[in-house]
Amino acid sequence: MRLKTFAVSLAVLAAGTAPLAAKTAPLAAYPLAEAQVLDLSKQLIALRTVRGAGNQTGAALELVKAALVAGGWRADQVEITPVDDTAYFIATWPGSDPKLKPLVISGHMDVVEADPEDWTRDPFTPIVENGYLFGRGSSDMKFDAAMAASSLIELRRQGYRPKRTIILQFSGDEETTMKTSRIVAERLKHAEMVINIDGGGGTLEEGTGKPLYWTWQGAEKTYNDYLLEVTNPGGHSSAPRPDNAIVQLATALERIGSYRFAPELSPLTKAYFEQAAQFETDPQLAGAMRAFAANPGDAAALATLRANQAYVGKVGTTCVATMVGGGHAQNALPQRATANVNCRIFPGHSREEIRAELERVAAMPGLKISDATGDESVASPASPMRTDFVSAVTKALGKARPGTPIFPSQASGATDSMWYRALGVDSYGASATFSKDSDDYAHGLNERVALSNIKPGLVYYLSLLTDLSK
Repeated sequence: MRLKTFAVSLAVLAAGTAPLAAKTAPLAAYPLAEAQVLDLSKQLIALRTVRGAGNQTGAALELVKAALVAGGWRADQVEITPVDDTAYFIATWPGSDPKLKPLVISGHMDVVEADPEDWTRDPFTPIVENGYLFGRGSSDMKFDAAMAASSLIELRRQGYRPKRTIILQFSGDEETTMKTSRIVAERLKHAEMVINIDGGGGTLEEGTGKPLYWTWQGAEKTYNDYLLEVTNPGGHSSAPRPDNAIVQLATALERIGSYRFAPELSPLTKAYFEQAAQFETDPQLAGAMRAFAANPGDAAALATLRANQAYVGKVGTTCVATMVGGGHAQNALPQRATANVNCRIFPGHSREEIRAELERVAAMPGLKISDATGDESVASPASPMRTDFVSAVTKALGKARPGTPIFPSQASGATDSMWYRALGVDSYGASATFSKDSDDYAHGLNERVALSNIKPGLVYYLSLLTDLSK
């Protein structure tokens, strides 16, 4: 993190927290683009882009390609590459200055599985109801994909010519193996900057539905799984021994479950806690956020934050047991017992460092702990708080949602940004979509997105993409 850049950026952030003006000018209207966002979103949601048999990710990407080609792209400027049962997408809008590194808009087209029997509405039948678009992928992230594509088409419709090449890319397995995510990042590692429309976004007030605040994502924790395994000779259950694999594993898991990793702050998370505290309605939580930002060693503040699901993942590395298995017969001593421990690692720590720490905490002879993630995740540094990016999003959001406070955040989950950051490319989660906390159903039942996002979303993207490519 470049401290000088950080200081400049905070000044820009502060400017973004001005109160709403008494009267706000009406947003510009882009009727063709607005209609296309909804139409394309519906078409994409109707396709079951889920890993496995019948995966329709390739067909969904063909829909986006058709929209871009109709909007002025040559067919050979839009590439769809099959990989296993999925595919990835790279569309290029050449800039007038080939010496400039390209701007990449990043997203994914795959979605999490959804069982129609569990849903109120069929997950792969898009339905508009009470101002919402329902369907799997509506909020994660087919609506955002349609917004980005439609915004680029609108820019071209207006006659805009970027100086910097703009690349729109969608991976095809972000929700699972991230194989295409790695491939795409490697191919685009020459980029100047990545705008990941699968991260960041805004929060709406529950009662009024008005914008409360908007965050951009500049870092994320590393996803990692560890396999814990204890093996024994086994034997007859009528002759128990002290070295029982299941008991040994259970003891190790209890120690890991009770352990708390050291609390940590980065310049980005410090800014988050300082800014977000003013929007926390619980005075105790708000006070804890401010106290933690001032001193991450504050035991009382740390205890309060760790007791809250919204904040426990933001104060340091977390590890939790997620799967267990063991034994081979009801009347036999177990020969093997295993567990999966899932960790979300604070930036700056390697996967091996955390594995070794788990081993020390478990302190169980005969326990083997191995990295079970393989190449499906990678540690990545935080992106710097670049003044050009922060200025551009502040300006764009000022046009789309005037007066909305803006501050940075760090994701506890994983996105395609990590692959770019690991290669030294600055990547920022910066979705235009706002939602109420009560409407957050990504990966869950009855997923939805508010259609009130369309008009301000277009205003936001048209400003942001112009400023970062001109």
